Amino acid sequence: MSEQHAAESIAFSEEELQQIEAIKARYPHPKAALMPVLWMAQKKFGWISTDVMKYVAELLNLPYAHVQGVVRFYTMYFKKPMGKYHIQVCTNVSCMLRGAYDLWDYLRKKYNIDHLERTPDGLVSLEEVECMGACGGAPMIAINEDYYENLDLEKLEKILQDVVHKEG
Repeated sequence: MSEQHAAESIAFSEEELQQIEAIKARYPHPKAALMPVLWMAQKKFGWISTDVMKYVAELLNLPYAHVQGVVRFYTMYFKKPMGKYHIQVCTNVSCMLRGAYDLWDYLRKKYNIDHLERTPDGLVSLEEVECMGACGGAPMIAINEDYYENLDLEKLEKILQDVVHKEG
């Protein structure tokens, strides 16, 4: 898919629309369903483009400006395409003190990308993040939604081979 979604390709399936109705039913106002619906949209479309924001606003009968404000505020929503494997490196205090910047620098050099960039093949994107709540297992990374703790460079490379480069 190109950098911009084609408007006609942005649609949830009937099953997904039913899931959205179930989410909306949990709350007294559709505005409260916005974040889980945006999360569903990101999982389906890969990122939250302007067209996706407009689609979600229409689905929930919310002003586009409100949806846009939520997407811009929360860093968990991607504002541009990210890699198939989105690697987040926590560099907050506990992780920093236990070697997070060694991991960060290694990943930047290995993939020749920086914060919120992705490799030309779209395989990997990289993000430096604040505390991810795993201080007891510092340093840690997340690849997509899986956490990996108590890392050093050797453990990191093994994870990359097992998760990101498993075909090779």
